[in-house]
Amino acid sequence: MGVLVCLVFVTSVDVGISRSAAPPPFHAAHAAVASDNLAASEVGRAILASGGNAADAACGVALALGVVHPQASGIGGGGFALYYRAKEHRVYALDFRERAPAGLRTALFLTADGQVDPARAREGGLAVGVPGEVAGLGELVARFGKLPFARCVQPVEKLARQGFPVSWRLAEALAGEKSESLRHLLVPAAPPARRAGSPAGSGGVEPSRGPREGDVVRRPDLAETLGRLRQGGPRAFYRGPLAEAIAKAARAAGGVLTVDDLADYRPAERTPLETSYRGLRVLSMPPPSSGGLALVEALGILSARFPRSSDMVELGAGSSAYLQVLAETLKHVFADRARYLGDPDFVAVPTARLLAPGNMAAMAGKLADRRVLPRDAYGTTEDAPPPALHRDGGTAHLCVVDGDGNAIALTTTINLGFGAKVVVEKTGIVLNDQIDDFAIQPGSPNGFGLIGSAQNALAPGKRPLSSMTPTLVLDADGVRLVAGAAGGPTIITATLQVILNVIDWKMNAEAAISAPRIHDQWVPELVMVEPEISRDVLDALTARGQELKTLPHIGTANLIVRTPNGWDAAAEPRSPSHPAGY
Repeated sequence: MGVLVCLVFVTSVDVGISRSAAPPPFHAAHAAVASDNLAASEVGRAILASGGNAADAACGVALALGVVHPQASGIGGGGFALYYRAKEHRVYALDFRERAPAGLRTALFLTADGQVDPARAREGGLAVGVPGEVAGLGELVARFGKLPFARCVQPVEKLARQGFPVSWRLAEALAGEKSESLRHLLVPAAPPARRAGSPAGSGGVEPSRGPREGDVVRRPDLAETLGRLRQGGPRAFYRGPLAEAIAKAARAAGGVLTVDDLADYRPAERTPLETSYRGLRVLSMPPPSSGGLALVEALGILSARFPRSSDMVELGAGSSAYLQVLAETLKHVFADRARYLGDPDFVAVPTARLLAPGNMAAMAGKLADRRVLPRDAYGTTEDAPPPALHRDGGTAHLCVVDGDGNAIALTTTINLGFGAKVVVEKTGIVLNDQIDDFAIQPGSPNGFGLIGSAQNALAPGKRPLSSMTPTLVLDADGVRLVAGAAGGPTIITATLQVILNVIDWKMNAEAAISAPRIHDQWVPELVMVEPEISRDVLDALTARGQELKTLPHIGTANLIVRTPNGWDAAAEPRSPSHPAGY
């Protein structure tokens, strides 16, 4: 990784982030959960309070997020988890990412003239990867949990059966959906009185009106599916009637997924990536996630440029000088992501080379304080065409710590909003569109505007590259910080900035989550900025050579930080998130 060549001192007008605007963080003396929904966080808290540990709680929270945020995650998807086992002082990395079905071929995504049809990888049966979430959560509980898998599923089944209030995020996601199967995922918990003039049996609900924020709804089909998992364990998802129904739904939508693909699925244990930053151990997810390598690379650049935290602090929190450093660093790591990363079970990923001090120093020498380099000057080599950026809708992250000091960062996804928009009949399962994360045609952008090389080319049984970045930060006393995010490629940048806010900028958990963020993914050649960043900072960034584009929010992060008296937890204020604990 590289370092910046110039230290920039900041004037009083070019400062950005106000820490006083954020409310005090949620504090828990013994155990804490931070997730994208209060109902899901409460499931985790209840599991912890009833004798479960961090692994058990994470299983319940992840399943609950699939109930209350079906546009973002669920058992039709997959993910990654980083688990700290306190009694061993060891971190485990579990990969339950989706895999390409055995019958999937690149030719299925090509038009008659040989061009990739992007829609085929984003909607419909061809977009569906073999779901890994149930297998991953089952493995997590079997290896590290204290409770039976059924105990972790039980409160989530109850949540789906009895009902929950619709979040603004879910209401907003459903408002634009035309798919009847998606609109009927939710059933009113109690039909309202029929309005005068409304058709008999309609319950007074206008057919064109979707659920609104605060409406209490149920998911009876998914409750039945969860009941099957409670009784039969994870195996019930991959063999028997559920597996047959999943394969049938994918094939009816034009896909090639089979019951054999489901029966053959297995999670994979990986070796976490680790680096030292400001005297702390930072551990994150290795490939086929790109997030951990990008995070470690970025921290390497920053620590090389600023050997002491005080060196960085001299730039000023949220200043254009600091954001210039950040943006230029991100360009390097995303350039390497595009060129080199893929599923290590299929291709050689040059992790050691990318993270070698000499390579980072070479990139550091390229960085400029008051100008932007030509696109091909970033990263370890030069290559790749520019795509356009799209927004994410289909990921959720959670953090848990328990009373014994165990901790987990877990990110789960169905990829884009509502995944492939394929619902398995009478099960409530929304299937992923994870195949879009492959570089089906190397150099062509996926749904997030990310490009990739042949390293991430589609192959049967292969796992597509991901941006998920579940991360743990440790010190001599155990877990210091648990972090991660949702949001496509903005996962990486949001997670990085939250960690920097805590470690370098000394923010508390809530301030670290609330501070305005930027995003730069190398191509397109734009720095995405949140609207809360002050105009003078934006003008100064433009003067430094950056082209800017405003996004309403960048990433959806969750965070838990150890304090002298327990744990501070913060859930994303840009989302209907909320922590819980005791």
